[in-house]
Amino acid sequence: MRAMRSVLEIFMEGHGATSGGQSVLETMKFAVLPIAKVFIMCFMGFLMASKYVNILNANGRKLLNGLVFSLLLPCLIFSQLGRAISFEKMLEWWFIPVNVVLATISGSLIGLVVAYIIKPPYPYFKFTIIHIGIGNIGNIPLVLIAALCRDKSNPFGDSSKCSEDGNAYISFGQWVGAIVLYTYVFQMLAPPPGRSFDGIEEESLPIKTPVNVASPEQVPLLDVEPQTSEIDTSKSAKIIGHLRYLADKFKIKQIFQPPITASILAIVIGTIPVLKRFILTDDAPLFFFTDSCLILGEAMIPCILLALGGNLVAGPGVGSARLGFRTTAAIIFARLLLVPPAGLGIVTLADKLGFLPKGDKMFKFVLLLQHTMPTSVLSGAVANLRGCGKEAASILFWVHIFAVFSMAGWIVLYMDLLF
Repeated sequence: MRAMRSVLEIFMEGHGATSGGQSVLETMKFAVLPIAKVFIMCFMGFLMASKYVNILNANGRKLLNGLVFSLLLPCLIFSQLGRAISFEKMLEWWFIPVNVVLATISGSLIGLVVAYIIKPPYPYFKFTIIHIGIGNIGNIPLVLIAALCRDKSNPFGDSSKCSEDGNAYISFGQWVGAIVLYTYVFQMLAPPPGRSFDGIEEESLPIKTPVNVASPEQVPLLDVEPQTSEIDTSKSAKIIGHLRYLADKFKIKQIFQPPITASILAIVIGTIPVLKRFILTDDAPLFFFTDSCLILGEAMIPCILLALGGNLVAGPGVGSARLGFRTTAAIIFARLLLVPPAGLGIVTLADKLGFLPKGDKMFKFVLLLQHTMPTSVLSGAVANLRGCGKEAASILFWVHIFAVFSMAGWIVLYMDLLF
């Protein structure tokens, strides 16, 4: 009770109570208002997708998601990351991708402990670990940074620099997140041996006849090409076959998605001074291209929030019934309330060891956000490939609803620690 009275006294004092030069009310403002903006835009998407308006139907949301993923997000990453990064800064930012890996490891360990305690239904043990361990390190942080930096009185300073630095830090970690997603997550979400997530035996499924096997009647009687050409062709075919096998094995096509390609191009061009002056700076000969990307990138935030809100209109679906209340609640609780404290410990230790740039509060804030976000939306795409898409959609539905409240609380704490 004494603690509650102390809090009320602080709020009654208003701007008189300060922590590091910033009042509690200001901290609450900068922590809660970005979440409120996100909630309003998501609600608009929900309204547009509802049966009363029905503008953002399922096909419309699919097209909008594709537009964001293939064009708007890559444009934002290329323009913001490319303009902010340099070779020296890349060396300073080395802990960002490391933090993504550490977030995956710590989250997965927490997921493993939770899975052993709650004992989820048989096919969903690794599923539980993944949906606790893999957070959204890209889209939602970008949205929060944009909403926070839009306020000219934000604690990070100039709005344009706040937005550019925040977007650059977030984008710099996305390529690692993609590799983790399409290697570690893809393997972990494999169905049980000999079965699918629906419990159907693989042997009972229809087997397709390979289309590249020729019947005896189709084999030519005479070889019209010289033997040397046949040998060369077979060697070339073997090499191409090996390359295709490696590309499929390591999911190269999935890893090099448009946002990751944009990140790589931004890093390469941004760290080479000649190319940067030619393309990315304000007086560059090709700045009209970068400026076009900046304009398109600004549309990413509202579009992705409209699509996210529209996706919530379908509800959790049958996935909740398959997972059960116990497993669903455990994943939400662990992802939103157990993972962030571990991340706070990791970032605090890294700061004590001197791994973080001195005095860069936005850098530390982004690192903390990487541990605080709800489950990655892209894990739903991988789950669809593995046959557990409905269950993943259910988790994403509930975890994003409760994340509105948990993120506000954690950001209040982070603002208090940083300022």
